[in-house]
Amino acid sequence: MADDRIARASMFLASGTIVSRVLGFVKAIVLAATIGVVGSASADAFAVANGLPNTVYVIVAGGVLSAVLVPQIVRASAHADGGSAYINKLLTLALVVIGAATVVATALAPVLAWIYGGRLPDSTLQLATAFAFWCMPQIFFYGLYTLLGEVLNARRSFGPFTWVPVLNNVVALAGLVVFGLAFGFDATGERPPGDWTPGMIALLAGSATLGIAAQALVLLWFWRRIGLRYRPDFRWRGVGLGAAGRMAGWTFGMLLLTTFAGIVQTNVVSLASGDDASIAAIDSAWLVFMLPHSVITVSIATAYFTRMSEHARDGKLDLVRDDLSGAIRGVSLILMLATAVLVVIAYPFAAVFQPGDLANASALGNVIIAFAIGLVGFSILFVVQRTFYALGDTRTPFVFTLVQVIVFTLAALASTLLPVEWIAVGVALSTTIATTVQLILAVVLLRRPLARLDGKRVVVSLLRDLAAVILPIAAGVGLLIALGGFRDDGFAIGSRVGAIVSMAIIGSVMAVLYLGILWLLRSPELRGFAEPVVARLRRR
Repeated sequence: MADDRIARASMFLASGTIVSRVLGFVKAIVLAATIGVVGSASADAFAVANGLPNTVYVIVAGGVLSAVLVPQIVRASAHADGGSAYINKLLTLALVVIGAATVVATALAPVLAWIYGGRLPDSTLQLATAFAFWCMPQIFFYGLYTLLGEVLNARRSFGPFTWVPVLNNVVALAGLVVFGLAFGFDATGERPPGDWTPGMIALLAGSATLGIAAQALVLLWFWRRIGLRYRPDFRWRGVGLGAAGRMAGWTFGMLLLTTFAGIVQTNVVSLASGDDASIAAIDSAWLVFMLPHSVITVSIATAYFTRMSEHARDGKLDLVRDDLSGAIRGVSLILMLATAVLVVIAYPFAAVFQPGDLANASALGNVIIAFAIGLVGFSILFVVQRTFYALGDTRTPFVFTLVQVIVFTLAALASTLLPVEWIAVGVALSTTIATTVQLILAVVLLRRPLARLDGKRVVVSLLRDLAAVILPIAAGVGLLIALGGFRDDGFAIGSRVGAIVSMAIIGSVMAVLYLGILWLLRSPELRGFAEPVVARLRRR
């Protein structure tokens, strides 16, 4: 019964993420039609400004809140008041910190814009700075969204956290359409920075911030639905916030490490800028790579995380072990297929960005492949990391993240020895290698608190998934060749429509074959996912 609840929760979360991601891609297309994308000074300025709030938020509090909130709130729920006092105190403290960070970052908007866009022409940098003043309030609303959403997750109200980003995308899309109708669409990006008026800047950047604000504020309504009431409480002593602070400290250190790795990555791939796959290719490939992870892994892990935290609070380590095993096997079942599909359709996927040019499609496609082969390991690591968080341990994740950053840095620097056209691929492979090392170390370290892991069942499941994907890969490659996936004028490369249709055909055939083989192999994980769906269909 518990596994059925997990499966239903995971499916509901995944559906919200899918809808949000689809709208996100639509928003990206409309944004390109509104201010351009390639060779557009306006688009470059807006990209710098609109990316700053998320960067600052992640450094200040992003991972800290996700790692700390759910386990601490679950533990506090054992208190006589159900954890209400603790939630109010922790929420008040977090909002004060995030609010202060927002004020400081807004005041430093010109400095931050210069750090990230200092090589832009002066007029473009000035426009980026103007955008940044309107975008910086997003920091506070990102924090509010995470705080309110994670409390809902801890109270087993999973849906709102993944579905309300749909509202964000709808508001932002509306703002883009209004901007285009009022000031004209500029798909070629020819509007110079000097032509932007204060009203234009306020509408474009302000609507982006309004979307983030709406996404956060609507969660207050869901709080009231489950009986939560927020009352600011500045009496922070004596309620165990010291433990949360220690956990947050290690997580903050981990975020600094990953920020350093990001700086190394950007500097290495920039060596190919202007000639071959570089920063834009890495960003685009990572966006593709993260799609199955965010839809599948995050949804499944989120549904398991609260239950893990409850079992850890009660000292039921055998049940934590079962949760870990179930999450890994469920994630791997789907991500093994996703990995295979991404590897096969990498070139058509790249052609969606740059159709009709096999050289450009293969340059980006190879980066996608280099990331994709590490997808299963990356997603398992995500689950293992969340298990440490459920156990109240953020120090150990800091240790294996430090090792990952060292391995990545060395491998990325070694990539500078490659021919310039292969540097981005080398950096992507560096990420895959470093993540694999990190996963191995994390699993070894997890044996200490859990005594033993459900290793045999997990390995058997992984090998079964791997065996089931061999035939689909062969069929997918055959279809790719038949659809002209290796020719400039091929159906799969020559146009965006052809690329999308080819991906749909190849992905569908591979999925049917994979799931069919797993069903014949009597995969318990597949049957666990399928039974709630079949039961619901039978009731209809």
